Amino acid sequence: MNSPHWTATGESFEPADSEAVDPDDYETVERRVLVIGAGAAGARTAIELVEQGVDPEALLVVGKRGHGDAHTTWARGGVNGALGTLDPEDDWTIHAADTLNEGHHVNDPGKVETVTKRMPALLRELDEWGMAFSRTPDGEIDQRYFGAQSFRRTAFAGDHTGESMLDTLVERAQALEIPYRENLFVSDLITDGDRVLGAAAVDIDTGEFVAVDAEIVVLAAGGYTALYSRHSSRDDENTGDGPALAYRAGADLLDVEFVQFHPTGMVGNRYGDEWDGRLVTEAVRGEGGRLYNSGVSASDASGGSGERRSPGGERFMERYSPDQMELDARDVVARAIAKEIAEGRGTDSGGVYLDISHRDRDFIEERLPRMHERFADLGVDMAEEPVEVAPTAHYGMGGVVVDDAGETVVDGLYAIGETMAGVHGANRLGGNSLAETLAFGEVTGQAVADRLAADGDGAGRDERTDALHARAGAHFGDLAALSGRDGTHDPEALLDDVRDLLWTHAGILRDGEGLREALDELVGVRDRASNLAVGDRTDRSFEFALDLGFALTVAEAVLRGALEREESRGAHFRTDYPETDPAWRRSVVIGRDSVGAMRVDTAPVGTPSEAVQDALDAGYELDYHQLE
Repeated sequence: MNSPHWTATGESFEPADSEAVDPDDYETVERRVLVIGAGAAGARTAIELVEQGVDPEALLVVGKRGHGDAHTTWARGGVNGALGTLDPEDDWTIHAADTLNEGHHVNDPGKVETVTKRMPALLRELDEWGMAFSRTPDGEIDQRYFGAQSFRRTAFAGDHTGESMLDTLVERAQALEIPYRENLFVSDLITDGDRVLGAAAVDIDTGEFVAVDAEIVVLAAGGYTALYSRHSSRDDENTGDGPALAYRAGADLLDVEFVQFHPTGMVGNRYGDEWDGRLVTEAVRGEGGRLYNSGVSASDASGGSGERRSPGGERFMERYSPDQMELDARDVVARAIAKEIAEGRGTDSGGVYLDISHRDRDFIEERLPRMHERFADLGVDMAEEPVEVAPTAHYGMGGVVVDDAGETVVDGLYAIGETMAGVHGANRLGGNSLAETLAFGEVTGQAVADRLAADGDGAGRDERTDALHARAGAHFGDLAALSGRDGTHDPEALLDDVRDLLWTHAGILRDGEGLREALDELVGVRDRASNLAVGDRTDRSFEFALDLGFALTVAEAVLRGALEREESRGAHFRTDYPETDPAWRRSVVIGRDSVGAMRVDTAPVGTPSEAVQDALDAGYELDYHQLE
């Protein structure tokens, strides 16, 4: 029997000896709507559907981990919305202007305005549902500074905002009796070429195959930054599932070359490999945390006396961004840190110092409880000493091309949250990721509810079901042939190879030579993937093999997009094209050509509304020194 091999684009197995699995040999679940991904975006979509009158039994939300265990919980610092709690002059148009400026004006202005208009009401809704927001002395939802924001508009729950938000959404979904299924790994979307029919999945506890027959599929399966060797996600999430599934189904990808490297990830050489790249929330800097290198003495860098200083050295952001300092845009701060380390002014462990010890202990323990507790467990008291940080891959600004309601070009297939593209442009404004999940969860939920009402009881289901089983059975046959293979190469090791080549050649700094070299290396990884050693369907190696398929697709898209964009803009910095080119105020679109290979095109971006343009023209900007 021959080993399974990859297609030219690395997107699926085609074992020569596979046989279709009969429908009697796998479970079939029928629902009108399938939501893939149980983080904030998926949960908010499902809630909106039921709020709009859709029967909960018509829905199914699936996650590949346990209930409530989603990447949302790792978004700690806050969620944006122009409530004006502390800065009454703030409004949604200024929030939109900040988002467009941070995105270097390759955002989709309509999607930006969708988010910023809706967020004040959505934050108040979360408050009504019981979210434990931090409060002002007057009992209002408190708001803090975040990088590159003109006003304090980031609402928060200590430094565990994502966790608290997801808990609130899960409780709401449970109260509405929305069905959920955990530990279900979606391996493929089933289409007839024009419309989505459902999805194929594997129960990772039992190894059983599951086909979900659905009229509508909503992809809320996260992003792709865990495809970098140093990243802020857990290794088994943000592995490109959402973008790869959509691309395989016929959707296009947009601007995937824009990968945000968060300035402050933990340093593994200091805290252990298991912590390498884990996020140190921007809230630390939002509450006044300062960055120091190890180049000069703290007293030389202080500019004054009477303050407790880091044992590191120069407060180097004074050289890079004297006005916005540590709260400049994430790409600016990340590149500054990377330069300090590269030029020998980093710590012995390969980072820089982040220090908030000038703040009172009570303040730190109240505003940053999870961070304080995490480092205390590692033997570091943030109230007394700095922590060591370095940039880490954090967020994919690009993703799937969708319309204003979140629908792709594949009829009935929607993509939201980090899986979709358009809101963030070339660099994401901190606090906007959670905002996007809420806003487009509501928008897409409303649109799908309206569509279901217009479609009636789902006429034509029998015809769709027959087509679903024909395609699902063939896919399950491929997966059955994959499991238990005694090949040469470990899929987890090949995933690590992908991560290494992206970090090396498509990281904070890129150039054309390195990107072309990475594409050549990716061909080598794909060749080795033709001879995998894979356990049975409950073995992690089987999961890694599926992840590898997603990784090869998305990594190629990132590299081709980065090679196409011959300029530097936001998080995309080409050392061979270091300037921003006005002619490149365009999006890079990745699709398929007539023979199934990747096609690279560009597309124009839109213009903001008159109200948002007025806010842009007004030139609002963060004054960091209000924090001093």
